[in-house]
Amino acid sequence: MPIRPENRDRYPKDWPAISLRIRTVRAAGRCECLGECGRGTHAGRCPNVNRGLAYGTGSLVILTVAHLDHTPEHCDDDNLRAMCQGCHLHYDREHHRQTAAATQRAAREAAGQLVFPV
Repeated sequence: MPIRPENRDRYPKDWPAISLRIRTVRAAGRCECLGECGRGTHAGRCPNVNRGLAYGTGSLVILTVAHLDHTPEHCDDDNLRAMCQGCHLHYDREHHRQTAAATQRAAREAAGQLVFPV
């Protein structure tokens, strides 16, 4: 997944090498998701292979590296998982929802809108 500009400084300088090693050496070019993405579309390890065609959709597979705890600074191997873009997006969906809500809230506050506690 592309790194958002505001998060770039949170990644270690050697992130490209870490990501490449996880995707090519450890994962051998195959999605490592074992169902933790929550899609419910594969039993066991996801069959998607980097640059192959995704099962179910036929789209081009791009292998990415997910931080299981959503913390870019935490790059220990046990916190990283090579995932196809479909598994990665589904794995991160709740995190993305929370981030989007916080961004929208900050934009409203910056525009001078009153915010009431829920």
